[in-house]
Amino acid sequence: MLIWKRPISVAELTAISVNTAVDHLGMEFLEVGEDFIRARVPVDHRTQQPYGLLHGGVSVVLAETLGSCGAAYASPAGQLAVGLDINANHLKGVTSGWVTGTARPVHIGRTTQVWQIDLQNDAGELTCVSRITMAVLPPR
Repeated sequence: MLIWKRPISVAELTAISVNTAVDHLGMEFLEVGEDFIRARVPVDHRTQQPYGLLHGGVSVVLAETLGSCGAAYASPAGQLAVGLDINANHLKGVTSGWVTGTARPVHIGRTTQVWQIDLQNDAGELTCVSRITMAVLPPR
């Protein structure tokens, strides 16, 4: 079931991310489905912590990016979706390659949305699970 309230595409998400943290960290939007968004981030000098692992904060940036984009495009035109809370459980370290995140809604309400974001390494192993709660604000 299509959840998007306004036009969304990989090209659109890429365009709005120019000169942002998404761009700086090398994130790439990969796919927009009827009820999900998928993107990935490289594990390299921009995203690793001193031990050579993907920095946990970068996993959260990927999760928040996906959940925020999902909420924004699943909200009626003119409304703003802003983050209220995010959590992340880091399950497996990653030292190279890419981490790919997929965001799907758990709840799309009139004033709040909740999104689940699962991150996987190149082998398809779950590396992090995250959930974000978004407030949906009326037009200003």
